[in-house]
Amino acid sequence: MGLGGDRERTSMGVLVPTVNAGETSAAPVVAIAEEEPVVAETEVVVVVKEEVKAEAETEDKDILCPICMQIIKDAFLTACGHSYCYMCIVTHLQNKSDCPCCSHYLTTNHMYPNFLLNKLLMKRSARQMAKSATPVEQLRQEIQQGCEVSVKELDSLLTLLIDKKRKMEQEESETNLQILLEFLQCLKKQKIDELNEIQNDLQYIKEDIYSVEKRRIELYRTQGRYQAKMRSLVDDSSAMTVRPPLREKGCGAIVYSSVNSQEQGRAGTSQPRNNTDARAPRNSQTVQWKDDSNSGSDSQDPKQPAKALARKRRVHAQFNELQDCYLQKRRYWARESQKQGERVANIMNKEGYSAGLEDFQSVLSTFTRYSRLRVVAELRHSDLFHSANIVSSIEFDRDDELFATAGVSRRIKVFEFSSVVNEPADVQCPVVEMSTRSKLSCLSWNKYTKNNLASSDYEGIVTVWDVTTRQSVMEYEEHEKRAWSVDFCRTEPSMLVSGSDDCKVKVWSTRQEASVLTIDMKANICSVKCNPGSSAHVAVGSADHHVHYYDLRNISQPLYIFSGHRKAVSYVKFLSDNELASASTDSTLRLWDVKENVPLRTFRGHTNEKNFVGLTVNSEYLACGSETNEVFVYHKAISKPAARYRFVSDDQNDPDGDMGSFFISAVCWKLDSPTIVTANSQGTIKALVLAT
Repeated sequence: MGLGGDRERTSMGVLVPTVNAGETSAAPVVAIAEEEPVVAETEVVVVVKEEVKAEAETEDKDILCPICMQIIKDAFLTACGHSYCYMCIVTHLQNKSDCPCCSHYLTTNHMYPNFLLNKLLMKRSARQMAKSATPVEQLRQEIQQGCEVSVKELDSLLTLLIDKKRKMEQEESETNLQILLEFLQCLKKQKIDELNEIQNDLQYIKEDIYSVEKRRIELYRTQGRYQAKMRSLVDDSSAMTVRPPLREKGCGAIVYSSVNSQEQGRAGTSQPRNNTDARAPRNSQTVQWKDDSNSGSDSQDPKQPAKALARKRRVHAQFNELQDCYLQKRRYWARESQKQGERVANIMNKEGYSAGLEDFQSVLSTFTRYSRLRVVAELRHSDLFHSANIVSSIEFDRDDELFATAGVSRRIKVFEFSSVVNEPADVQCPVVEMSTRSKLSCLSWNKYTKNNLASSDYEGIVTVWDVTTRQSVMEYEEHEKRAWSVDFCRTEPSMLVSGSDDCKVKVWSTRQEASVLTIDMKANICSVKCNPGSSAHVAVGSADHHVHYYDLRNISQPLYIFSGHRKAVSYVKFLSDNELASASTDSTLRLWDVKENVPLRTFRGHTNEKNFVGLTVNSEYLACGSETNEVFVYHKAISKPAARYRFVSDDQNDPDGDMGSFFISAVCWKLDSPTIVTANSQGTIKALVLAT
């Protein structure tokens, strides 16, 4: 029973503290007695902390200046018993003569330095500094203040410091070695990557050298066979006309002899003279052919090496640029072959070249083909009734037979290109001339309807002209400010776009008077251009230093924004469906890939900081004007100029030919030809052609 009672008490003791009145549950009481001091101690600590915090706050309040509410600096005591910062109370007494706390009358004569408070504040500041000081600083302060330390304690302390120093030096050395090792490993990886790239480049070069040498051998063999065949033909002809007939294997000689004998029988006594007459033309014809061939080769031999030498000089002059171009194209096609598999990697052209080498050969041949610009025609755009001569725009028509010019003279003049080139400059007259109300900024021919020409002017009016009737077909007047650019779409003949200083791009249709679409931008529009392969995509150059590429099916935001120019983008032109060129007043041209949204190249050499100097492109070249009155031509794969031409002044007031006040104002390629028509701000128009 007792055991059962103990078990019962034990089992119930957890739930009920007391079971019987006669038996006191010691365990629970002890447990409570043990827990109470812990709780009490915790509460005491909290109370003490709160009291210390309250005392600290009270102490802080006691040493605060009643004026600035900061700890008193340079304490002064007033006659009424209040302490202030000296500068605070002096500044207060300059405006009022009372105590800020009790409003008793107070002047500077009733203030005295509070030395005791200043001393307490200094001690308090020293204690705070000691609390915030590092252990090393505290130790240094203790030693400097003359702390009594035995020699044994100093030895122990020095031992600890030396061990600590050695450990820190070791850790620092390990850290330095780790950093050095990581740097070397990173450098090793970088150099290995560079080495692999160089080895790959070297392998490309070896393969291409083998391909080129193989092609040369094939050409030599073909040429050798051709020359051997020609020699055999000459020898056969000579044998038939000069040498006596020889009996050879086969029946050719027998037939020849029988024919000869028959001819001799018919000729009779006049055979020698007739034979001589018959042979003479044959022989003279053969000799004449040989002489012509020799003279032709002799006349070409001196020229051919000179041309080749000039092309080699151009290669060496631009060697670094060409090297970068070659490696870029070779690596690009190598990556493409890896993406598309071995079936593409092994594809060669008819000459046995890889795609990368074939691409570079095209660049090299076109780039080294020309080195200068030569004038083939010149005419004046100015007239007697207009002193302003700046030509703002030049555009060729659909068939490259006519080109139109326009500018600040308020006239559109259309010239026939063949007449300009073939007739003297003093008799040049436009085949069509149309007057406008305002200065003109841009022209654009319709690429389907030959006689349709669009213009934009300084009043913001976009006009479509019929060149045949010399009348305007449509006039669009929605732009609020000067319209800088207009362009007919190639794939949609009735569509044209325009850009203006009112920060709007407008899409028009020749079938309706109102605009079809409006793109609101935040900056002035300098140039707009339709993608030649898509009527839904438009490139916009603006004063915000960017090129905006829009999909007209969603104009809420640009499809791409090309950044890189440091000033306003003055022109945008498409070389192809995927290649877009831009010009800026930061003296650069840039080439972009609108399909991959990447920059391709930057062209430098010309000067353009404030004026519209023109931009024109074809499939291989870019050309622009310069504020040095020069025309610059760039190959799209090389960032330095391929050719340039400087306009020479013919002004009588400018005898030295200084054209510093003039600049090139318009340029235009004749489609896919080496001919370019240019004009400067003096009104001089010149047709230039790329030459060797």
